[in-house]
Amino acid sequence: MNRLAKNYADALFSLARDEGAADEILTQFAQVRQLFDDNPDYVRFLFAPNIPLEDRTRALDEAFSGHIHVYLLNFLKLLSEQGHIFYYQDCELRYRTAYNQANGRIEAKVYTALPLRQDQLARLQDRLCRLTGKQVDLQNRVDPTVLGGIRLQYEEHELDGTVRQRLRAVEKTLSETVI
Repeated sequence: MNRLAKNYADALFSLARDEGAADEILTQFAQVRQLFDDNPDYVRFLFAPNIPLEDRTRALDEAFSGHIHVYLLNFLKLLSEQGHIFYYQDCELRYRTAYNQANGRIEAKVYTALPLRQDQLARLQDRLCRLTGKQVDLQNRVDPTVLGGIRLQYEEHELDGTVRQRLRAVEKTLSETVI
């Protein structure tokens, strides 16, 4: 992760937490990212050094004032002013990470060939909660490269129990065996 995004997001999180706005800003961060994803020309406009800062600031006020927390709006203005608006997604990721750490939460993704049933997801989530001692937000992602089994990612860990990984292990073992 970009150090600049880490510093900006950590500062915003610290302020938001101290002011009791961390939950609200977390939700709004994702909403703004979705708007940015849907309107890349708007992001380029916010970055354009040839457009006066006052015009970019006014555009942010018109789009977001009264719709998002003032701290997040000022954060957007700062990113635009400093030419760092393209780091917004990294800032959101870091903010969410800081939020999760402060609240004893982790995000995990399980990749499977087919969607898991709700009871399977619940059992896996429960096991991860017991393993990590944290509340786990688990998302199931269907990955066409997974032939069978699962691949699990959480925090800095990746557990690969896919058929492909098992076949690689067998292949490695066979290649290291001297006949």
